[in-house]
Amino acid sequence: MRGLVYGGPGTRSWTEIPDPAIQDPRDVIIQVDAVTICGTDLHILGGDVPEVEPGRVLGHEAVGTVVETGSGVGGLATGDRVLASCISACGICRYCREGAYGQCLGGGGWILGHLVDGVQSEFARIPFADLSTYRLPDRVSNESAVLLADILPTSYEVGVLNGRVRPGDTVVIVGAGPIGLAAVVTARLYSPAHIIVIDKATSRLQAAKMFGADTTVLAGLDEPLETVRSLTGGLGADVVIEAVGTPQTFELCTTLVRPGGRVANVGVHGKPATLHLEDLWIRNVTITTGLVDTYSTPKLLDMLVAGQLDLGHMVTHRFGFEEFMTAYDVFADPTHSGALKVLVHR
Repeated sequence: MRGLVYGGPGTRSWTEIPDPAIQDPRDVIIQVDAVTICGTDLHILGGDVPEVEPGRVLGHEAVGTVVETGSGVGGLATGDRVLASCISACGICRYCREGAYGQCLGGGGWILGHLVDGVQSEFARIPFADLSTYRLPDRVSNESAVLLADILPTSYEVGVLNGRVRPGDTVVIVGAGPIGLAAVVTARLYSPAHIIVIDKATSRLQAAKMFGADTTVLAGLDEPLETVRSLTGGLGADVVIEAVGTPQTFELCTTLVRPGGRVANVGVHGKPATLHLEDLWIRNVTITTGLVDTYSTPKLLDMLVAGQLDLGHMVTHRFGFEEFMTAYDVFADPTHSGALKVLVHR
């Protein structure tokens, strides 16, 4: 079979690799039917995640069909169509028992495309399958379901819930990539007064408006702080969600939050960012970080089935498996391509 293999910083290839095999009784093998590329994959290619070794198959967001099950798998059968979560959970360790699956001590957490081979391939091994996959109803398309593998639970848990978005809040989202746009969608569930989105790409700001942002700020042209203060009587934002992962965007977030407000960092950082405690210590600001746990995935799936999550415009480009390299090129250059989320499918 073929897979998208990381060859070291800046290097990737769509190449022949061995077929996956059951390594643990709790594994399943899936035929990958639809898979997407995450901003984290770009961070890996940029050298920001040094734990990823050359030769690793990338990817942690997929929908597939079970083709083989380990002897310890009790809830899945060959032929089941499943969502493969970006987080694997042993279900036994202290963190899993607390629902903090991202911090699993039993061999799980974020491992797909990170510490073990991922899902950007024709077939993939899914560890701890009973706890790390979700059977999909027929009426949920592969295209919609794959967005629940990572970006929806990440934006919801690490952004909206960690930021404690409440009715009437002013929410600023820095970064209008897929995570930022998913934060717009999930923040709207809590009826904020304003959702302000900041990005440097006009096409992504247009998408933010389509998903429900009422104000957009073009970075480098508009003045974010002036915009936020004009909408809040000079106070600043109640919640600021960082959805990029650079020192500049994190530091911008801390300037936009009001005294007593919350900064929820979602972005993957590969470089140190300065924490200006000389300014923040007196302002009662709460800063949260986090890796998604995916405890919200069943609820998000229910909301998707009920029509409460409109994800119809999130996927902008679609490719066949033999076009995987092109899919990466398009996703990595959103300013020119207009890409939000790209889908690679059979």
